[in-house]
Amino acid sequence: MRLSTTPSLDRFDAVPAASYRPGHGAVRAWLYLLAVLVVAMVAVGGATRLTGSGLSITEWRPVTGVVPPLSAADWAVEFDKYRDTPQYRILNQGIGLDGFKTLYWWEWGHRLLGRIVGLLFFLPFAWFWIRGMLGRRLLLGLLGLGLLGGLQGAIGWIMVASGLQPGMTAVAPLKLALHLTTASLILAGLVWLAAGTRPRALAPAPESVRVFAGLLPVLVLIQIWLGGLVAGSKAGLLYNTWPDMDGSLVPPARVLFDKVPFIENFIDNLALVQFNHRLFAYLVVLAAIAHAVQAVRIAPGSAAGRAMGVATLALAQMGLGIVTLLLQVPLWAGLAHQVFAMAVLIMATVHARLSLGVPAASAPEAGDVPIGLEALAGRGI
Repeated sequence: MRLSTTPSLDRFDAVPAASYRPGHGAVRAWLYLLAVLVVAMVAVGGATRLTGSGLSITEWRPVTGVVPPLSAADWAVEFDKYRDTPQYRILNQGIGLDGFKTLYWWEWGHRLLGRIVGLLFFLPFAWFWIRGMLGRRLLLGLLGLGLLGGLQGAIGWIMVASGLQPGMTAVAPLKLALHLTTASLILAGLVWLAAGTRPRALAPAPESVRVFAGLLPVLVLIQIWLGGLVAGSKAGLLYNTWPDMDGSLVPPARVLFDKVPFIENFIDNLALVQFNHRLFAYLVVLAAIAHAVQAVRIAPGSAAGRAMGVATLALAQMGLGIVTLLLQVPLWAGLAHQVFAMAVLIMATVHARLSLGVPAASAPEAGDVPIGLEALAGRGI
């Protein structure tokens, strides 16, 4: 593809594709729909955590669990199971059936949404595959996301099971962080694949911009992991001042590293968990701003606009995090902070993918030929 044939276009902006590969519009819309549903999953999961509802369903029933209690007897059975958990005996004793129902519906809704996402992934995926509407690379990417989605369900149950152990009143922070980060990886994968199916070709950004753009989603994912540790351990309730932590910009080493063995401080020391999340937030924002300046200087056009968008969202997310901290994590702020992190990840991922460039659809790359039953039949297989 020679960009010089369209002199009015910027070297780093979109150029028209000679033709549009049939079906990619539907595939792209499907991928973005799944991405929206994953964000909704993260939001409902955050509400489940913040309301303490995550341990209200004590069994993992992937199929039959879709049916909630339908009678007074069914509710009594589920409530009896919950009353046998450490969370009920330690925190919620005397909660009553009505209070239990509130907890139950949050967790049931979260699990139901997960099942819906699974169905809306696998059924259209099978259809697109059969019809030969998926290139080899797109197919492999979707298969990988399908496997990761199945693993995510298992991770979710392992997380819940950790909170049902003796003496536990909530899930293990490390497992919650893993569950949140895996959901974020799935979201990033969906958005990455969707961005690669755009109908118009796009020239790659300069190499230095591409490298920096690819680094940003990685930094955001690490920050989401650290945020998951804060959420799981409730470390956000320990220091509710900013920019200091109860008078110190950096807490003393004896506070940050008081546990043995040393490595446990990064998971179980609430002061260090919150400090790491704060510190890495500054790093993400500074990296995003530096990249925006770089892109404006050497890649004016769409790449610079996307880079500035990432920097703006990262800065807004840091501000929202500070507000959440100062207000001692009210439900609305905690949810907004978690969901907005997904917005930052989406923008950073789209920017990273488009910075690599998108070839014209009229000339599929070798190894990216659509694969399906019709294509196989055409080859006499």
